[in-house]
Amino acid sequence: MIIRKITRIGLFFLVCCMGFFSETSAGIFAEKEAGTKLQQYSLQSENEAVANTYQYSPQSESQTVTTVAEDIAEAYREYQQTFEKLKTAEDIQKAGYKLLEEQQFFIGLGTFGKQDVCFLPAMDQRYHRLAVFILDKDRQILYKTNELENNSICRGQLEQPETEMVAVTFQDLNHDGLTDIGFITQYKAERIYKIGDVLFQSEGGFYRDYRISDKMNRFGMNKNINCIASFVRDGNSIEYLYTAVTLEELMENGFKVEEEQCYFRTFEKLGRLQVVPGTAKLVGNNIFMIYLADEQGNIVWSFQPMEDYDSLYALKGITGRDVDGDGLKDLVVLAEYSFEGASGEYLQELSCSVYYQRTDGFVKDEEFQDFYICGEGETLEGLVKKIREYWGWMT
Repeated sequence: MIIRKITRIGLFFLVCCMGFFSETSAGIFAEKEAGTKLQQYSLQSENEAVANTYQYSPQSESQTVTTVAEDIAEAYREYQQTFEKLKTAEDIQKAGYKLLEEQQFFIGLGTFGKQDVCFLPAMDQRYHRLAVFILDKDRQILYKTNELENNSICRGQLEQPETEMVAVTFQDLNHDGLTDIGFITQYKAERIYKIGDVLFQSEGGFYRDYRISDKMNRFGMNKNINCIASFVRDGNSIEYLYTAVTLEELMENGFKVEEEQCYFRTFEKLGRLQVVPGTAKLVGNNIFMIYLADEQGNIVWSFQPMEDYDSLYALKGITGRDVDGDGLKDLVVLAEYSFEGASGEYLQELSCSVYYQRTDGFVKDEEFQDFYICGEGETLEGLVKKIREYWGWMT
């Protein structure tokens, strides 16, 4: 009896609760539904606003790109028109050029008569574009050009990096009896880059052979005036260092292997390869390269640790060991190089190069070299330890 009453009371309480929760749930769900509809409406309104705002964005972007291109084209036309109007040295300065008078020379050039003329380079200060002028004794322009390799550092762009002219030579470079002009400019980004160029004298002026300038700069034969003259005048080229496919081809062209540093090493992703360091001569400069070759002598990979230094002074060592802790053997090079200082003196500098092995070959280190500068007395073993410390990996 008591149990029945408790059961009835429990059922009555349960029904009341269900009614309460039903109403409450309905209210909550109604609020949620209203909120959802409101949110949907807000999102819809927002999306419509965004759509309205960006309705013509592709066209606007295209119009913007077109406008920028047109502005650049117009700026180049103005620049070129200004250049064409130059008649005197005074005009050059008025047009916004800086006269590079430290590289101004008076010289006899047969195509302009018996009197000496003035070689005068100038730099456009707005776009950093180089121009070369030949002036008579009254500072009137006899010849001018701005079609120079220096103005194609950033190809397709009007504005170029700021450069300086560091060397000029006047000599017959193509054996036609006329004096030609060779020169080097340079600019500094993360390191110093050199640009070589040659103006060949002809009847009434000069001309450029872009193929010669391209090879000269692409294959590192622009390090100094002697290198340029050796390549252009004498036909001495180190292009084979970059195009050879076998060790035999390298040595046939004069590549000298550093036998003491030559050894075989098994690289996890590339197999068993011979590490072959060596040098090629270019006007007294030792151009340093390292190759990895298979057992048949085929070149699998090449490295250019010398970069923009002039010559290898001393090779301190090469090691093939894992230095970044990924289980793959890397290549570490320590060498001393020589280069020409600001006053023409030759200097030496100790430098390291690190190449990390990856799945498809090697990548050159950029981080550690920016972090660490080799000091006097640096050893290869000590360098390996420092690289491993840098990457937080010790053995």
